[in-house]
Amino acid sequence: MAETKADVRRDIEMTRERMSQTIAELERRLDVLEVVREHPWPCIAVAAGAGFLLAGSGADVKAAGAAASASVAVTKGAGSRVAPLLDTLVARVMDGLQEVLEQEADSLVDELKRAIRPPTGTVS
Repeated sequence: MAETKADVRRDIEMTRERMSQTIAELERRLDVLEVVREHPWPCIAVAAGAGFLLAGSGADVKAAGAAASASVAVTKGAGSRVAPLLDTLVARVMDGLQEVLEQEADSLVDELKRAIRPPTGTVS
C-alpha cells in the first residue's frame, strides 16, 4: 500500500517527537547536579569510595610520572581539549555535593535546635 505525503510527514513528526523526548530524558539523567540532589548520600559514598581506591592504588603517583614523561605534542593535542571538560565536570560535581552537604547540615542543625528547645506552654 502506497503511503501519502501526509502519512510520511506524520511519521517523520512522530519520530522527531520520540527523538526529542529521548534526548530530553538522556539530558535529565546525565545532569550531574540533579543526580546529586536526588541521591546525595549514595553520591557521597561513591565519591568517598573512589577517593579511597585511588589513594590506595598509587594512581596519582603513576599519573604524575606519566604526565612528567609525556611529550609536549601530546599535552597540546587531546589533553588540552579534555582537561577543560574534566575540570568543568569536577567543578559541577563538587558544587552539587557542597550544596547538598550544606542543606543536610542546615537540616541537622534545625533538628538539633528543635530537640534542645524547651516545649512551649509549660509553666515552671
